[in-house]
Amino acid sequence: MLSQLYKKIRLLTRKGKEPYSSIYKIVGFYPNNPDLYKQAFLHKSQSIEDDDGKWLNNERLEFLGDAILSAVVADIVYKHFENKREGFLTNTRSKIVSRDSMNRIGLSLGIEPLLRYSVNTSTLHESHNSNMLGNALEALIGAIYLDQGFDACYRFIRDVLIKKHIDIDKISETEVNFKSNLIEWGQKNRLPVSFEIIESFQDEQCNPVFQTAAVLLETGEHIGIGIGYSKKESQQNAAQMAMKKIRTDRSFQQYIISLKKKVREDKKAREENEQKAEENTEVNNTVPETDKVEISTEQKEAMTESAS
Repeated sequence: MLSQLYKKIRLLTRKGKEPYSSIYKIVGFYPNNPDLYKQAFLHKSQSIEDDDGKWLNNERLEFLGDAILSAVVADIVYKHFENKREGFLTNTRSKIVSRDSMNRIGLSLGIEPLLRYSVNTSTLHESHNSNMLGNALEALIGAIYLDQGFDACYRFIRDVLIKKHIDIDKISETEVNFKSNLIEWGQKNRLPVSFEIIESFQDEQCNPVFQTAAVLLETGEHIGIGIGYSKKESQQNAAQMAMKKIRTDRSFQQYIISLKKKVREDKKAREENEQKAEENTEVNNTVPETDKVEISTEQKEAMTESAS
């Protein structure tokens, strides 16, 4: 069954393109099972149905690769910064594995020509699909893990992704304004976001601690919660959690698409109601010609004489 399924995947490979050499240029070794790597580049818009009625694409491999990538980068960052605190290590890892970073590396590695997706899909420009390169890169890591094992994954991430494309020391010092990014996202999608303090308390050393929520104003929903030793830090952490949810949570992405549609429909309905109200006001303020009373010149003169 699987052999027949992989034959279908082979049909998606471009004519004249040798899969072994293409994959070798990216990962640095020849794969044992090249079909796994082709699946890593198979977007859900080009899903293939297997004999059990299940759809085959790169989403499961992406899930696997995302977990491995996070673990390997955590290990590398932990060893690189021996005396740094947990918060610094977490932020540095987040910057390295960010969607923007993975998209950039995926483009540099030459993944784009290998991607298989439908250009006619209606969701091509939605948030998930705009990150196809980064998603495919994570799926590729998942394929390497299944084909070569964890050690090969570690070497690929360390020697290819990080050493060749990322300056760990430089990226660790880069300030990422998650709050600004989240606010810009809200403005772009017409879903305003605000921040509210949930609670404040003191730690064991009597230092003030703040817990803040990033709130989707349209629904009042908390889309990210952060803790920090200042209001600013807690807002940044809440925004970071919200941005991660926006970029990685598939069900939330679909929810946002539906919510944006509802907002557009509600706005259209309000505008139509306002237009109807304006039209009714104009009609009520207009005196019909048939109701007007014309006064002759003789009547005007008589009225003038009477008044005098």
